[in-house]
Amino acid sequence: MYMNSFLKRIAVASFLISTVTVPLFSASVRLRVQMPRGSRSIEVGQSFYISYEVVDSDVQPERPSNVPGATLLYFDRTGQSSSYSSVNGKVSQTFSYTYTATLKAKTEGTFTFGPVSVGGEKSNTVTYTIGKASNAASAGSNAGQGASQQGDSRRQDSDKPQNIGKGDQNLFLRANVSKANVFEQEALVYTVKLYTTYDAIKFIGATAAPKFDGFVVEESKDISNSLSYETYQGKTYATAIIARYIIFPQMTGQLKVTGNTYTVSVDRREYFHDSFWGNMSYTTPLQLNVTPNDLVVSVKSLPSPRPADFCGGVGSFSIESDLNAKDFKSNQAASIVYKIKGTGNLKYVQMPDLQALYPSELEVYSPQSKQNVSVGSSNVSGMVTFDYSFVPLEEGDYQIPEVRITYFNPASGKYESSVAKGYKITVGKGKTTSEALAGKPLHFESDWQVFDEKQLSQSMQPLVTRWVYWLIYIIPSILLLIAVITYRRYAATHADMQAFNSRRADKLAKRRLRRAHSAMSRNDKEAFDTELLKALWGYIADKLKMPTSELLRDNIRQVLNDRGIPAGDIDSFVELLDEVEFSKYSSSESEFGMKVLYEKAISVINSFENEFKRLKSK
Repeated sequence: MYMNSFLKRIAVASFLISTVTVPLFSASVRLRVQMPRGSRSIEVGQSFYISYEVVDSDVQPERPSNVPGATLLYFDRTGQSSSYSSVNGKVSQTFSYTYTATLKAKTEGTFTFGPVSVGGEKSNTVTYTIGKASNAASAGSNAGQGASQQGDSRRQDSDKPQNIGKGDQNLFLRANVSKANVFEQEALVYTVKLYTTYDAIKFIGATAAPKFDGFVVEESKDISNSLSYETYQGKTYATAIIARYIIFPQMTGQLKVTGNTYTVSVDRREYFHDSFWGNMSYTTPLQLNVTPNDLVVSVKSLPSPRPADFCGGVGSFSIESDLNAKDFKSNQAASIVYKIKGTGNLKYVQMPDLQALYPSELEVYSPQSKQNVSVGSSNVSGMVTFDYSFVPLEEGDYQIPEVRITYFNPASGKYESSVAKGYKITVGKGKTTSEALAGKPLHFESDWQVFDEKQLSQSMQPLVTRWVYWLIYIIPSILLLIAVITYRRYAATHADMQAFNSRRADKLAKRRLRRAHSAMSRNDKEAFDTELLKALWGYIADKLKMPTSELLRDNIRQVLNDRGIPAGDIDSFVELLDEVEFSKYSSSESEFGMKVLYEKAISVINSFENEFKRLKSK
């Protein structure tokens, strides 16, 4: 039964193949412009779209290299369709692909784009008008089919990082300490933890260290290398510990820890509605400035009275001694080593006064100390070595006493002690100073030589009358004068570091560009983009003597325009910044390769240098 059905299907298929013809349609290309989401017009700073509809052709159009009045952000295939028809027993088929160029409007005016050629077929041209940016323009999403999403209310068409203070529901930081009530000098762990719902974290950088008022700080390298997931207040976040410090309070009372600002680069998902494909999305880079919460730690003093032999240590410690020498002679130096091991404020533990403990016949000198300390995830641990030299002054038997250190242990809340063992030594007779000098008697009479006055020649003149004598004074004086003049010139040149850096801005930029070229040779795209951005931002900051806080694109445009730099050079510089930052922070591939961006950077900097020299010559 099943075999008969299968044979019937084969027969029908053979009949259709023999009778159906699929006529060939000529390929065509059509362009159309789509307005920004939620808008009926295009404004400067907004994103809009040009769609390519390629019919009956598998040829993929090239990425547009130049779109008038706009910067290309993305270009990719966004859809496809096909249709079938049957007329009088003849079946025909047609298919099409849609490619979308996502653009950012940057210049006011009316522009024309096209025609473009795809597989030998030319498209139509499209005309669009870009108007002035309005204050009300903000990112949002279209309402459509109940699937639209409202954009973030803080979203701005701005290139500088957005300041979100203590954070929001999408990203925030939480600072925490291991204990809120501690003893003075007790070790605390201060951590900063990131919580986010964004798709990807590209960069986290601190503008400065937190302010630890009244603390000694040790930075720990034990931070998160990858994201983990945690549920906080009923919502799941990707989390990571981005900073960890071991802190030791140095005074009693309420001590405050002020959180610092972090710059976090993330990928934010943007949603838009396509008339054919419905709701679609893509990601855009976003920089946020966020600050963790401040903390207050209550610090209490160590219990009184403190022991007389208290070494200043708070934690858990032990001490041991090591006397390697076995043969001791008077007036000959020997050494004894004390090692303090443990966990806590190890760097600040002090040894007792050994000169007061040792017998007066043993002269003890100041030690050489060596620290081998590591900062872990919860405390500071390791070993501190004290190497003492001592000299027995007389022969005989002596007792090197035990050495005790007393420390405070926060775990038990008590003072505890550790003792290094003592030694009994026998000092033999050594050489004295007088014996050393008596080894070779001095014969003063034989050392005198008697000269006859007749042997003195007239040519034996006083040294002060010879030119060699005066050269000893003249040459150093000349060298000193040269050094003073050189130093004054150096000081005058470096008195205004901004002016100094401005004069050599091109040299500094060339150094950074060489590092970018090295990264390009290694095919290290991330390092290349980083070094190229440093070269561009560093050059314009040095050249214009602008602090980092004022390095905004609008400020740069204004200052360069006031200096008389042509608008074309300014636009080229800002466009290059956009391209490099897009290449660095976007998950999509840039339309520009590393070599193209590198050559553009050299060209832009050379153009600026020529313009600055021209203006200076006037």
